[in-house]
Amino acid sequence: MSNYFRLTRYFTATSLVAFGVVAATLMYFEQRQSNFFQEVQTEEAQTLSDIQSDFVTRADAVARRDLLAVNEQGNVNLTRLFSNALWASDLTPYLAEIGSVDFAQCKALVDAVDAQGKAVATAEKKACFKEAGARLQTLPSFGPLDARVREAMQGSTIFKIKVYDMSGITVYSTELGQIGEDKSGSAGWKSAASEGKSISELTFRDKFSALQGVVENRDLIASYLPVIEPGSQNVVGVFEVYADVTSFLGQIKATSSEFKQVAQANQSRLADQAASNHQQVQSSSNQQLVIVAGLLALLYVVLLSIVRRAQTVIERQARESDATKQRLAQSEKMTSLGQMVAGVAHQLNTPLAFSKNNVLMSIQALDQLEGAVHRQIRHSICSADVVTSEPDALMEPLNDEHQARELASAMLEVREAREMLSDVLMGMEQMNELVDNLRSFTRLDRAHTAEVNLNTALGSVCYIAKTVISTKITLERSFKPLPSIECNVSQLNQVFLNLINNAAQAIQGAGTITVSTQADARFITVSIRDTGAGIPADVLPRIFEAYFTTKPDGEGTGLGLAIARNIVEEHGGDIQVSSDVGLGTEFRVRLPVDKAA
Repeated sequence: MSNYFRLTRYFTATSLVAFGVVAATLMYFEQRQSNFFQEVQTEEAQTLSDIQSDFVTRADAVARRDLLAVNEQGNVNLTRLFSNALWASDLTPYLAEIGSVDFAQCKALVDAVDAQGKAVATAEKKACFKEAGARLQTLPSFGPLDARVREAMQGSTIFKIKVYDMSGITVYSTELGQIGEDKSGSAGWKSAASEGKSISELTFRDKFSALQGVVENRDLIASYLPVIEPGSQNVVGVFEVYADVTSFLGQIKATSSEFKQVAQANQSRLADQAASNHQQVQSSSNQQLVIVAGLLALLYVVLLSIVRRAQTVIERQARESDATKQRLAQSEKMTSLGQMVAGVAHQLNTPLAFSKNNVLMSIQALDQLEGAVHRQIRHSICSADVVTSEPDALMEPLNDEHQARELASAMLEVREAREMLSDVLMGMEQMNELVDNLRSFTRLDRAHTAEVNLNTALGSVCYIAKTVISTKITLERSFKPLPSIECNVSQLNQVFLNLINNAAQAIQGAGTITVSTQADARFITVSIRDTGAGIPADVLPRIFEAYFTTKPDGEGTGLGLAIARNIVEEHGGDIQVSSDVGLGTEFRVRLPVDKAA
């Protein structure tokens, strides 16, 4: 009995240490996985916050830019309207009379130099220009022109209009004190007078002298606009128009503030969702640990009972001959070997199970995110309808529609990510089938079959293949209508993906892979053609041999085409190949439409 207790004691101590190490390792990886998930969610939340902030900033900048462009175009149209309406009756007589006022003597006066080394007009020179400007106001045609301009400006958002001649002199201004000033050094005047281009800028003025008097705290758009002589393309002067856009900018700022509030609300909801997801992951991890601990405990009980039974057998057989003891020892070794193999299989299945569970959880998280994005799209559309009903809100609908399009694009990306995760699950199943194929080429364990349209399956395969082949290679598809066939689509996907990867590896640099399908009364044919280097004639007969490969050591096992042919033959079909060195290779997979026939 002493041997019995000694064996049980050793087994208990060893198994507890082993199980403790396994449990600690599992806990470490579960904690690491949980931390990684939390870090990913934190990074995604920060990225979304940065995107939303950038969107608000860009929306504000675009609104200001569009406002400037719209007002500049309006000022251009106003200039053309003024010049066309006033040209014959007021502008032409006035421009003809201003030649009688000599500004040359004023320009000839020497400027002074300030502390920064810049030229500034002296008091004498300013007085000369002011006196000349006063003479302009005494011209007979000045009064009618001034009256017509002021009448046209009544009730509009135009605060001031100035007219410059081609020498840069202010020959007219609704602010009479500015008539006669020399603005030939102004960049805006130069652009309009010399290049014939309109130029505008957005400014803020604490105080501004306007037709309505002195106004305060206004946002203005100042536009320099060339005056084109009617009936020609000649620039005969420059208009400077000041338009009030304070209300428009106020609406833009209010919209930007609303965007920021929505972004902050979204960020808060995302943080709450991330916390909830992390709690669910943590709870799921704890449940997995409990299940694993229970399984380990059950395994320990089973093994302990086996050890006790083995100890009973050992004690009984100890009374037999040495030969019998040797046979029992050999049997024990074989049992241990079987247990070791079972343990290895268990260790392979466990990470696959964890991976599948994590992918399913990720798909659930994406479903929730898709719902949130969908609700935001509907909110943005509703917001656009409401804003459009306001007569002064000219730009906000465009911004809301732009936001809706951005959110719709984000929802499409979420759906694509969910589809890719579904493909990952399918890839895990293919991993299991690949292990079976490696164990035996002559006997494949058949998986469940179903009615499948190969065009749909090939579409998924081509999508996955694009993620692994070189971006220099173009993957083209030419699918013709196919009937559905009963097959193991997972195994056939493995075949097609293998052929596409082989085609991509045969292309050095840029090239094209064409995947096409067609069907007749008996067979469906899938063709995969590349523009690669081709297969030499002496190598072509051996490409389907197991373990035959032309790749360098460590880059290929020589089993891909052998497994592919085995799978196709299991489906009642065959693989044909033709190749021209230097031109490319074509693999044709033929599958029967009616497998039973």
